[in-house]
Amino acid sequence: MMDISLSRFSQVSPCPVSSEEATVQDFITLLKPGVMSLVVFTGYTGMMLAPGNLHPFLKFAALLAIALGSGGAGAINMWYDCDIDGLMKRTQKRPIPQGRIAPGDALAFGVILSLLSVLLMTLSANLFAAGLLAFSIFFYVIIYTVWLKRSTPYNIVIGGAAGAFPPMIGWVATGSSLSLEPWLLFAIIFLWTPPHFWALALNRSDDYHKAHIPMLPNVAGQLETRRQILLYALFLFIVSLMPYFFHFQGMIYGITAFILGILFLALAIKIFQKGLQGDCKKLFLFSILYLFLLFMGMLVN
Repeated sequence: MMDISLSRFSQVSPCPVSSEEATVQDFITLLKPGVMSLVVFTGYTGMMLAPGNLHPFLKFAALLAIALGSGGAGAINMWYDCDIDGLMKRTQKRPIPQGRIAPGDALAFGVILSLLSVLLMTLSANLFAAGLLAFSIFFYVIIYTVWLKRSTPYNIVIGGAAGAFPPMIGWVATGSSLSLEPWLLFAIIFLWTPPHFWALALNRSDDYHKAHIPMLPNVAGQLETRRQILLYALFLFIVSLMPYFFHFQGMIYGITAFILGILFLALAIKIFQKGLQGDCKKLFLFSILYLFLLFMGMLVN
């Protein structure tokens, strides 16, 4: 089915040289604050659900370490992808393609934040949590950004693991050992990531084609992507109910997961049947709300 050659999906052009003075907002943009907020929230959820305990000040420091790690990885990602970011409408106004931040400055910023995050996690929590945080940064930067993103249409499937680590990091930061519950939190985010990004990719396939990124719609086609979205939505629905059926969560979470899962599935079915751009956009936006409300349900429960 995937008979399109991947040889053309490679780095395409050099990054521009900085010609304008960067602002504080430009460096905040490098951190990918939208992604960071979800990373910190899911990490906080893992921390609060864990049976272990940590002083409130140390909890704050550990969450700050997760935020710094997320921001550092995001900055390195923007440094490496500055060539393709300049080709896509969604990303061409980022500070590096616009020439407001020099690529080398962005790289240094990202590396420093990443190192600080691991050091802070070591001091505030434990070596296991720091090691897991370091591995998540490595996974996002090297495995996803450098290796997978430009080489395989399943870049999001494998690379999505990077965004699934935060609740596990929060969990072990309290001194708790990895049990089934944090792995379920990992699995929920891991299964959530592909339909979330593929819904966006269906509407941005021209952008990805222009940047030579082998996203699933460009390689396998729209219909196969819509089918994969539906399959992952179904798997996500099943796995999201497991914390309730394994008695890790109570009725409040069970009802929340069921209702959110049905809504997610309904949108996925509409996309599979019709493939309308409006439905893809709805699923992309709803998926963000879905993840937030699902993890909020765990906290409320």
